[in-house]
Amino acid sequence: MNAEKILNVITIYREYFIKKGIEPADFSHIDKLKSYEEILPHCYGMLGKMEKFILEGRMEKAFRWLGFVQGCLWSLGQYSLEDLRNNNRPDVKKSKL
Repeated sequence: MNAEKILNVITIYREYFIKKGIEPADFSHIDKLKSYEEILPHCYGMLGKMEKFILEGRMEKAFRWLGFVQGCLWSLGQYSLEDLRNNNRPDVKKSKL
């Protein structure tokens, strides 16, 4: 997975959050979760930071954060594992026959 693909996946999730009416949020890293309703806004808030990491060449951190977001999406039943896997797959160019 390269920077362009991660940016594409970020766009997919951003559009999903917008469609669901979820607002981005930034939660404290030291406080414990008060409710599950805080998870998706936090994940949405992470997307812009991930874009910044990519622009800075901090790909490993972007990969870790993407994994966190996808783990949350799966554990909350928002996406299946197959959906997440397909989001990460390289775009396949259709061959011209």
